[in-house]
Amino acid sequence: MDRRQLECFLAVASHGSFTSAASALRIAQPSLSYTIRTLERELGTPLFHRLGRGVRLTPEGQALVGSAQQVLRAFASALSSVQQVTRLEAGRLDIVALTTLAVDPLAGLVGMFRRAHPGVDIRIEDPEHAAAVTEMVRVGECELGLADFSVPSAGLRALELREQEMLAVLPPDAEIATGRAVKMTEVAAMDLITTQPGTTTRTLLEQSLAGAGIPLRIAVETPHRAAIVPLVLAGAGVALLPRPMAEDAARQGARIGAIDPPVVRRVRLLWRPEPLSHAGQAFVEMVRRETTSGRIDQSPVRP
Repeated sequence: MDRRQLECFLAVASHGSFTSAASALRIAQPSLSYTIRTLERELGTPLFHRLGRGVRLTPEGQALVGSAQQVLRAFASALSSVQQVTRLEAGRLDIVALTTLAVDPLAGLVGMFRRAHPGVDIRIEDPEHAAAVTEMVRVGECELGLADFSVPSAGLRALELREQEMLAVLPPDAEIATGRAVKMTEVAAMDLITTQPGTTTRTLLEQSLAGAGIPLRIAVETPHRAAIVPLVLAGAGVALLPRPMAEDAARQGARIGAIDPPVVRRVRLLWRPEPLSHAGQAFVEMVRRETTSGRIDQSPVRP
């Protein structure tokens, strides 16, 4: 039994004749008759009494009417749901992002996407570690991933976003003139607040300040990224944070300064080579439009 058979059955039941039903369905009467006979054979019972000038439902046919209508309503609902997702009026998009990248640039991008497509729900996942971003994308747990260039991404496609400038974030009582750049050697000699070894935040700190040529003084080490700014505000030390997070810390009272020479973080959006969902493709196209300095790779990223 299929949808077309049920449509034909209900048309005959509604019109009371094969001729009228065939005309309404815009098919030949012999084809309609064959469809009904096939349905009756599958069910093992006649559905209509064939009369001289029309047809009348048998008790078995009467029993089928309600169920047939329910099935066709379910088909229509399923089709509508798929069309809504296709038109980006519904659906869901799963994105995995490193914590600092979820704050910026992902929050802004998600806000922009949701304003354009409010019917699409977004789920943002936090990976256990940096390498988990690419793994979650590869296995399909998340459709898109956001990571910096320290995360290997062989076999995935990528769109490079604008570079993130990292600023020094100092306690409120730090002696630094407003707008003054802080030498890298100065930052490296300060009491630093960062996350544990192996995390992207720690790796970025170590790589950025390696050029200072002096041992780093890790004064506070914590797995809680959300605690970094409060620790700075409390006077526990200095941190390196992306500009939006640093500026937010400044609004809370921290002192901030650019680093000389500048410290930047390269970021990219990742996805599998397979075709994306409509929502995923729309998100990538939006990011590509908004990333003036970005470029999209048409082949999988190589190590």
